[in-house]
Amino acid sequence: MAARLFRNARLVSMADPADLVPVERAAILAVDGRIAYAGAESGLPDAARDAETIDLEGRLVTPGLIDCHTHLVYGGDRAREFELRLAGASYEEIARAGGGIVATVAATRAAGEDGLVASALARLDRLIAEGVTTVEVKSGYGLDLETELAQLRAARRLGRGRKVAVSTTFLGLHALPPEWRQNRAGYLAWVRDALLPAVAAEGLADSVDAFCEGIAFSPAEVDDFFAAARPLGLPARLHAAQLSALGGAALAARHKALSADHLEYTNEEGATAMAEAGTVAVLLPGAFYMLRETRLPPVDLFRRHGVRMAVATDSNPGTSPLTSPLLAMNMAATLFRLTVAECLAGLTINAAAALGLENDTGSIVTGKWCDLAVWDAERPAELVYRLGFNPLAARYWRGE
Repeated sequence: MAARLFRNARLVSMADPADLVPVERAAILAVDGRIAYAGAESGLPDAARDAETIDLEGRLVTPGLIDCHTHLVYGGDRAREFELRLAGASYEEIARAGGGIVATVAATRAAGEDGLVASALARLDRLIAEGVTTVEVKSGYGLDLETELAQLRAARRLGRGRKVAVSTTFLGLHALPPEWRQNRAGYLAWVRDALLPAVAAEGLADSVDAFCEGIAFSPAEVDDFFAAARPLGLPARLHAAQLSALGGAALAARHKALSADHLEYTNEEGATAMAEAGTVAVLLPGAFYMLRETRLPPVDLFRRHGVRMAVATDSNPGTSPLTSPLLAMNMAATLFRLTVAECLAGLTINAAAALGLENDTGSIVTGKWCDLAVWDAERPAELVYRLGFNPLAARYWRGE
């Protein structure tokens, strides 16, 4: 690709996540899709002279947004469960009655790979429309060999069907499928010894994940699964401490997990361990809101110990049917009391770290992919405080 110059920008690079003061009259030079220069126009290198030029007309420019925790690929919906929760049923009661994740498993198995791609593209397009240039997509709604592989193949296909980077996660321990209900040990062994190697052999996953909760899988079971994934070159991520205090954050840290997600019941020990391991805390306000949770994630603990915080939609059919990263930022600020800087870092540079992609994306600095979101906004705070308003003017993925 020829060189492309973006000029007359108000640049918020996120090179320093705390600095949201735009660089006025800034320019970004992209060569072969990567950033060759970002800064004041007065400092442009000679290579910019022959570049195709795009005038951004003084608009605000940030890194493209990164949604680092989604379950975009699935079949069906769970609107009926939403009604049950409105009537007073808890998430745990619904799950134990055969609803929840297991209900989506049946619909996902019936959808077929092409059907999964078609429905996921509609959701992905909503994320793209609000500036997302990188998205993580999990499996975990198949719970058998054929459908888990189909989910991951469908996720890979999303990245071929749209100009977006897709990071895939094998959510190997999400729920116990009905056909294994009487043989839990057998299922765990099958996931570890058959399903996990099959996923790795096809190169379908960039990481692994598990749901560590009383209604899902124990710390010991997750520990065994992560240990099996490590020699296959698959880093860990973990749904941890969403509903109960089982020490999930510390478990994730022991495995040097890229992230631990949800974290409402995390204590100081968990926060300390995450800080030492470099594990990112992924906050998911959509699920907190939909489940009417009252226990907040320990944001002050994360700040005190220097744990990096990301924000994501957790887009899924049951507990967070959210496809708006802008609303996720507003929720993180309003419900969790994150600052504007923390919210924007949470969907850019810290989200990149949660996916192990910080060297390639998440900030507008030399050497990284030229992934940009261009906004009709005067200041970054507008991206966080508005509700139901999308100020995206343009989106560039790898310079295009």
